[in-house]
Amino acid sequence: MPTMTGGAPLDVPRGLAGVVVTDTALGDVRGREGFYHYRQYSAIELARTRSFEDVWYLMSEGTLPDAAARTEFAARTAALRRLPAGVRDALPAIARAGSGPLAGLRTALSLLGASAGFRPVYDIDTGDRRADALAACAAVPTVLTALHRLGRGLEPVEPRDDLPHAANYLYMLTGSVPDPARARAVEQYLISTVDHGFNASTFTARVVASTGADLAACLVAAVGALSGPLHGGAPSRALDTLDAIGTPDRIDGWIRERVLAGERIMGFGHPVYRTEDPRSRMLRGIAQGFGGPLVDFAVEVERQVEAILAELKPGRELHTNVEFYTGVVMELCGLPREMFTPTFCAARAVGWSANILEQAEDSKIIRPAARYVGTPPPQPVPMP
Repeated sequence: MPTMTGGAPLDVPRGLAGVVVTDTALGDVRGREGFYHYRQYSAIELARTRSFEDVWYLMSEGTLPDAAARTEFAARTAALRRLPAGVRDALPAIARAGSGPLAGLRTALSLLGASAGFRPVYDIDTGDRRADALAACAAVPTVLTALHRLGRGLEPVEPRDDLPHAANYLYMLTGSVPDPARARAVEQYLISTVDHGFNASTFTARVVASTGADLAACLVAAVGALSGPLHGGAPSRALDTLDAIGTPDRIDGWIRERVLAGERIMGFGHPVYRTEDPRSRMLRGIAQGFGGPLVDFAVEVERQVEAILAELKPGRELHTNVEFYTGVVMELCGLPREMFTPTFCAARAVGWSANILEQAEDSKIIRPAARYVGTPPPQPVPMP
């Protein structure tokens, strides 16, 4: 794949693997170390010690909040959870389309941008961009849970200002205030998935932001990228794998058959990590804190799959990724499988928005090149 540098083409790897396309102060993924961070802090340490609101503030404002700032930010974002009437009234029709919450979110975000008067990021200042970002990120969980409930013939649950972000998400999803342990487990998952380098959806959001489009348009593009099963669709598929295997005595034969057939084992392998995914390690610990047959089975599947992959694909360093134990933790916390990827999206919207705001500070449009490999032109145009 060629790009241009000073007018001359430059070949780069397929998928832009390893290509540095810009500078960022938001974070990084160090795949060989099994480490990633948000700004200057370990993302996993943040997930273990801080609230979702703290990390949202960090990504938006650049620092962790003190007590006063934390209280103010939590109140400000909680007040933004309620949807404009134009968006709320359209949700039943969106849900009736039957495409699911993630696809419905694309339409709802477009409506939100129009209803809230989002303007192109090129035309507004940093303060207005940040206000749009907070409004969108606060609305995403409300939209997703409402679409899920409407799709099941249930009335949406209005958000509560007195609940933290993660607990409110579960409340809107189920209609009940969640058990604190499960709310905290979901909160830690949400924190751990806020941002993760220049993945496909984040890069997509930045490409659209580089055109100067409004924040809702950038987020719609990111959601479209996330909807692909190779990016955001694996948590429920990993859990489906556990269901298909069924019992410990079937693990070896089931996995070997699929690996030898060239099939991908969902929940294993990562394009960046060459060691254990730190998110998987943290989520395994959360799952083991709950305990139970599902957790024990997942741990045994992980052990045997890694051994089989090491045997059949030597040198590949294939370990569990975030999706494997995400499925287990979400199942233990009572989330339906069709909401696994939308829940990921509820967290990643914060990271996307931070990247959009950072990209908006650069007026250079992202415009790579491609190598033409079709029939050599010009060819005579045939007569009709």
